[in-house]
Amino acid sequence: MYFRNGLNDKALGKFDKYKIDLKGMRADTARYDFLLDNLFFSHIDAPEVQKGKVNVVLNIKKTPRAFEFSFETDGVVWVPCDRCLDEMELPISTSDKLMVKFGSEFAEEGDNLIVIPEDEGEINVAWFIYEFIALSVPMKHVHGPGKCNKSMSSKLSKHLRTTPDDDSDEALEIVEDDVIVAAEGEEEQIDPRWNELKKILDNN
Repeated sequence: MYFRNGLNDKALGKFDKYKIDLKGMRADTARYDFLLDNLFFSHIDAPEVQKGKVNVVLNIKKTPRAFEFSFETDGVVWVPCDRCLDEMELPISTSDKLMVKFGSEFAEEGDNLIVIPEDEGEINVAWFIYEFIALSVPMKHVHGPGKCNKSMSSKLSKHLRTTPDDDSDEALEIVEDDVIVAAEGEEEQIDPRWNELKKILDNN
């Protein structure tokens, strides 16, 4: 999970402002404020989130054994809708912890404990921040009712009509999480046997 595992060396220079000098930390606490914009996500160049506007407050507390990192993240990101593939706005709000201590070389000990070389004494938190955001994005993300791209929804619904030649409004159906939502508002669970039958009919 360490930053260098997330980005190549060429990208490191673009995130200099996310370097935290722990060896030079004089007070017992420190605060850092970051504003992530589209350029940040573009430079990260990871697939989960590529656009956003997010505020991050990082509070660091020095203890005798380690440094406690507390991240408070709030804002919005834009991700593709699973149904129509158009961009959709997704609110982000997450609180995350990270423990950092000095050692002889870089290492990960557990899910939230990072060891950094004491002779370097610094850590870059850009990749950690990105991962916290990416992990907060739900596995499934779709537009609210009626907000999907109508053209894509129409193409999808044509594959689900009970009669291929039936173009009436009553036949229009939209799939939502393996549930068919009919035009009159009723819901029917999809019987998996119908999917297998459809495969057989399509091959004939």
